[in-house]
Amino acid sequence: MSDIIYKELSYELTGLCFQVHRELGRFCRERQYADRLEELLKEANINYQREYEIKEYKADSPKGNRVDFFVDGKVILDTKAKPFLLKEDYIQMQRYLVGAQSKLGLLVNFRNTYLKPARVLNSRHSHLNSQDSHRAQGFSLVELLVYLAVFATALVLIVGTA
Repeated sequence: MSDIIYKELSYELTGLCFQVHRELGRFCRERQYADRLEELLKEANINYQREYEIKEYKADSPKGNRVDFFVDGKVILDTKAKPFLLKEDYIQMQRYLVGAQSKLGLLVNFRNTYLKPARVLNSRHSHLNSQDSHRAQGFSLVELLVYLAVFATALVLIVGTA
């Protein structure tokens, strides 16, 4: 899939996350994972900013958000160490992506037994530039099955009344 956003960089970042997970296991604090990840980013000579502050768009608002890592001015990497990710974690990542005007975020929960970094696309960007999305275009399987069921039911009703 050549349309994957920042394919090489995200592959390299997830590789570093897997290395951190292998080295530290799954029961450390979030700060420990971030510290080790920072060491690996330095060793790999990957440009990043740690605890990068994203200002809100509102000029009168002093509020902002801090992301764990803003890598190469492109990818937001958010580390977590919790039993499971919540919907709020994905909403938070969307807020980060919109604020930083970035296309891609990686949400990594190191508490999982098996590390599963989540690629999160900026919803404001992806619907305008669908060629950057790795999601398939057209009908999903569920939509197709629903349409077929409705069609079959209508056909049975028409044939049954004739």
